[in-house]
Amino acid sequence: MAIESHFADRLREGARRSLELIDRFSSARVLVIGDLTLDEFLTGQVERISREAPVLILRHESTRQVPGGGANAVYNLAKMGANVKVAGLVGQDEQGKALCSIFAAAGIDTGGIFIDRDRPTVTKTRISGHARQSVTQQVVRVDRKSDELPSLDLQQQLADYIRAQLPTVDAVVCSDYGDGVLTPLVIEAALGHGLTVVDAQTALHRYAGATIFTPNVPEAEQAVGYAITTPQSVTQASQDLLTLTQAQQMLITRGDEGMTLCDRAGMEHHIPPFNRTDVFDVTGAGDTVVSALTLGLCAGGSYWEAAVLGNLAASIVVRQFGTATTTQGEMKEALALLLSEETV
Repeated sequence: MAIESHFADRLREGARRSLELIDRFSSARVLVIGDLTLDEFLTGQVERISREAPVLILRHESTRQVPGGGANAVYNLAKMGANVKVAGLVGQDEQGKALCSIFAAAGIDTGGIFIDRDRPTVTKTRISGHARQSVTQQVVRVDRKSDELPSLDLQQQLADYIRAQLPTVDAVVCSDYGDGVLTPLVIEAALGHGLTVVDAQTALHRYAGATIFTPNVPEAEQAVGYAITTPQSVTQASQDLLTLTQAQQMLITRGDEGMTLCDRAGMEHHIPPFNRTDVFDVTGAGDTVVSALTLGLCAGGSYWEAAVLGNLAASIVVRQFGTATTTQGEMKEALALLLSEETV
């Protein structure tokens, strides 16, 4: 798809610089503090309707487990080549073990994952079925989680671990899905770093003083209290959010409208979408944006350059079903393809 000519010119002029930044991803050191989730996908073929109840009986075919929630941001960063440490909680259960095993296999430092014996690992199990020679469709989702906060002792352990790691990393990412890990104690510790990237679904004001926030439109609307439907309302919301959070930059992700990056001086950049036609699933795309954005900043890129890399990475993962990741190589290929297709 063609993108605006002035943006295309700027993208082409900065192509070599973008490739250099992507190459530097592997030298970045990032600490992710997040609500760690395990996404399970159970798939089976429909055999018949049960005699016990009006429900489908599926013959199990496969089970797939992947990092979700804040764990998806962790996994994205690792797959993009970064050196990643993670701080968070899992339950004393098989799902927690599975998540830690996935992280370990990807070379992620799990020294900051603590066992919460009172709460389960947040797990979202999606059960899908299909008839013979038909498309697979989700039938039901089963969530395992607790609405209770972790104990004060666990909160303090997390905060102490985070403070100890701050001098060893180039950036801190807070991936807040509202599952209780990012309490005031933990947030205060995280904000001790000079480059803090926040991806929070609600209550953005709790992270006042962070470097950059990446809300999507519904999250931004909830924070400012009004609808964001026009370019003017995007601009107003960006400034209101910057006032609310005292951040240096605000990046509002707008789906098929692209992204808007704004600073406290009123400088605004619109980044158009790089992929409107091949979007299959936007699940987890926000985590991918945060990951590539963070690595772009760690590599020495400007906020605009880093946001463009976040947009590029997201344009890749939305082509895949479910939570997905991308790599440095795929990002380079996508950039080359984008430039060749566009004249840009």
